[in-house]
Amino acid sequence: MVPRQPWFQRRFTFDLPVAAAPGLIERLRGTPARLVDRLSGLFAARLTTRIGDRWSIQENAGHLGDLEPLWMTRVHDLAVGRVELEAADLENRKTFQAHHNDRPLREILSEFRTARKRWYPSSRRPTRPIGSARRFIPASRPQCVFSTSPFSSRSTTTITWPRSVS
Repeated sequence: MVPRQPWFQRRFTFDLPVAAAPGLIERLRGTPARLVDRLSGLFAARLTTRIGDRWSIQENAGHLGDLEPLWMTRVHDLAVGRVELEAADLENRKTFQAHHNDRPLREILSEFRTARKRWYPSSRRPTRPIGSARRFIPASRPQCVFSTSPFSSRSTTTITWPRSVS
């Protein structure tokens, strides 16, 4: 098995052509269905088992739903031209407080699908181009600088996580 790279050690760059936008949007739209496909048929004990201090499969699924409001807010921030994007809670309090392992999986998946459906219509009707701009997440948070719109002719995005985050 290939070891997973810790989230805060990942680096993201986007140099996607405009033609990539429909495929990316479709991947985002289809995530709830892929999640149902991957998790259906797994026993509850497998879904809710933690290994060390790592989240269970079910907690990871719940975390996706927990992040949807942040995702929606950041999409809105970009669409209206905000320079400072909404900061994430790097302690993931919402996920820890949700006790996803104590909830039915079907409820978690249904909530995620509903939240993602609220996002999807806005992705098809941009109100204005994001254009060339620099955006960032507040200094105490991971820094994200967008040099151009992800769906302009070309773009570059670099996300640098603070060293104190592990």
